Amino acid sequence: MSILDTAKQAAAGVLSKLRPETPPDPLIARQATPGKHGSLGTSVPRIDGPRKVRGKARFAAEVPAEHLTYGALVFSSIPRGRIASLDTAAAEAAPGVVLVMTHRNAPRMKPPAGFMSDPRAAGSSTLPVMQDASIHWNGEPVAIVLADSQEQADHAATLVAVTYEAAPARLNFAQQISQSHQPESVLGEPPMIETGDAEAALAGAPIKVDITYETPRHSHAAIEPHAATVWWDGEDLVIHDTTQMLHQTRWTLAGVFGIPENRIRILSPFVGGGFGGKGLWNHQILAVAAAKLAGRPVRLALSREAVFRIAGGRTLTRQRVALGAKADGTLAALIHTGTVAMTEHNNCPEQFTFPARHLYSAETFLLEQRVTDMDMLANTFMRAPGESVGTFALETAMDELAERLAVDPIELRRRLEPQQDPTSGLAFSSRHMLKTFTDGAARFGWDRRNPVPGSRREGEWLIGLGVATATYPYYRMPGGAARITLTRDGEARVAMASHEMGMGTATVQAQASADRLGLPVERVTFEYGDTALPHGTVAGGSSQTATIAAAVTAASGKLIADLLQRAGNDSPLAGLSAAEVEARDGGLGHREKPELFESYASILSRAGLEELVAEADAPPPGEAKQFSMHSYGAQFCEVRVNAVTGETRVSRFLGSFDCGRILNPRMATSQFRGGIIMGLGLALMEETQFDERSGRVMNPSLAEYHVPVHADVPEIDVIWTDIADPRAPLGAHGIGEIGITGVGAAVANAVYNATGKRVRSLPITLDKLL
Repeated sequence: MSILDTAKQAAAGVLSKLRPETPPDPLIARQATPGKHGSLGTSVPRIDGPRKVRGKARFAAEVPAEHLTYGALVFSSIPRGRIASLDTAAAEAAPGVVLVMTHRNAPRMKPPAGFMSDPRAAGSSTLPVMQDASIHWNGEPVAIVLADSQEQADHAATLVAVTYEAAPARLNFAQQISQSHQPESVLGEPPMIETGDAEAALAGAPIKVDITYETPRHSHAAIEPHAATVWWDGEDLVIHDTTQMLHQTRWTLAGVFGIPENRIRILSPFVGGGFGGKGLWNHQILAVAAAKLAGRPVRLALSREAVFRIAGGRTLTRQRVALGAKADGTLAALIHTGTVAMTEHNNCPEQFTFPARHLYSAETFLLEQRVTDMDMLANTFMRAPGESVGTFALETAMDELAERLAVDPIELRRRLEPQQDPTSGLAFSSRHMLKTFTDGAARFGWDRRNPVPGSRREGEWLIGLGVATATYPYYRMPGGAARITLTRDGEARVAMASHEMGMGTATVQAQASADRLGLPVERVTFEYGDTALPHGTVAGGSSQTATIAAAVTAASGKLIADLLQRAGNDSPLAGLSAAEVEARDGGLGHREKPELFESYASILSRAGLEELVAEADAPPPGEAKQFSMHSYGAQFCEVRVNAVTGETRVSRFLGSFDCGRILNPRMATSQFRGGIIMGLGLALMEETQFDERSGRVMNPSLAEYHVPVHADVPEIDVIWTDIADPRAPLGAHGIGEIGITGVGAAVANAVYNATGKRVRSLPITLDKLL
């Protein structure tokens, strides 16, 4: 059996049909939203859940291969300069070592195309990978060791001896701010929006706040560290990866290695957490190059430390928010400006001004983002990039303004509610933000809040309440195609090269496809995670549900038209158009005359077919150009702060959301809560410690990089409006990222209500409260 045959066999096991192993509980099925049919809106259990808890879901570092080698990386220890000497002799002589690859023997490779430079690109950095002796950040890989076991590779990596010629490096953010500049764009949008003279309006406003806020670096800490298992079979390349950008990774790697895309197959059916960080980094490129050089399969699974060294996260920000208000609380000026750190080789400018562009009405606006270049690991997307830290600054400033106005923070937001998008002028497609505040306040007991800080105390514990707005844009990515295979026995296979990172994609898309085809959900399979399937979309920007749904809708429309054409003159459906029929009960029927019906089995039998296949591309996402489309929410937080130690505990939390139609309440609740928990980490503990003398990350482990654990998280209540957006596929907006937005500000505002101390620099650690 060839290596390629082994890959196909492994892929078949990984991508075997995914469907509920038991039918949905009848009690759960009856929870469908009134007025809706089918399984959408019900809490169908996760299709992939049983497979994962039984250990049958095979992740990238678990795929078997014959003659497999294991990789370990050696990292640079300076932030900028060159390798002066490199001695690999001891490592090469170590037991089990197959190969030591450095810039001296690595294959010639082109630099990867950077994300946003081309819609097809996935490179997190445009730097060449191990092509010369230059060093660009502290932690850049300088060697990869392959051995017969992971332990042998790890040991041999410690034997590689390297010395360096250091060069001056840009490491101090405060000093580099003076060198900041506007980027060409911020994720395709202008870096600056100015309406009127906001500075003059601020100066003339009777009531104002003008404050600087800071947020630190954050690192990805997904349960599954980055990993890749790769091999070559002649000129064909097979990669089992943790990527959340399947086709983009394939296109970029094809450019790096100068081979056709169709010679590369990437499989990523299960991703154990992504949050934006599972893109294309050095380790995949190095694994592919080393496998080519060694002539054997390679598994390169990053250690937790290695993730901190070579896979970027959120960059740090310094933000200014200035609000100039009239006596009635309406805004004469809204200013949100600031700077983020990036490298010269990536394009992820942490779009912190985006919420201010769309949330509140004001007579004048000044919104500007700048970047300063530093010698560090390239930053990348991290759950609600920009919006998570941007809402911390904006929503804390709103709370400070409400206090100066002596107005309830929720009432202030009512006074600032716009009739149309404040900066684009577009009509809102669907906006029920104030309802989230009304519903959330009633459920949370906001009326019991005392606006006087420090007024509520239980023993040593000061208790406070805070609130903030949550928001995230609606995205539907261009491109993407779906294929539907309908069989005579009444089953459907829906296929698209998309991703399941734990958010329930496979389950919701099986539900949506079942409803569209008029089949029970247990008769539908959703296949994904393989570039051999129709071109898919990235799992990012909370866009995957809408993007897949648009493609499935197009494919199902094509399938129904094809079925009608093949039904023939003897069919009850003869002469009917696709607009006159609907899918129901395992077949097609007239919308108004139920007696005109024929099952799929009958149609396919009449046509002499065992199955019928339809494939179609999704239409362009024109809705987002015609309307202002966003998810909204209100985050309510209760904290307890120890007056003696400064310890802060979140004791209650409620998220109230407006995200269009909720397709699966069980999984929506999980996504909202997961985002909120990540927001609690952002607010209270997460910070990547960066040594500005050496450029080295100093806490590269989960022992020192603190994330919330069970003891840090209270019971989190979640509610939603469930009002469909008529312009979005399935009426739904993304929900994966909005949960983290506004949480930092809600916690900070609650801490102020409890203690009277404003913390404007995250995280809110006890030293800032003593």
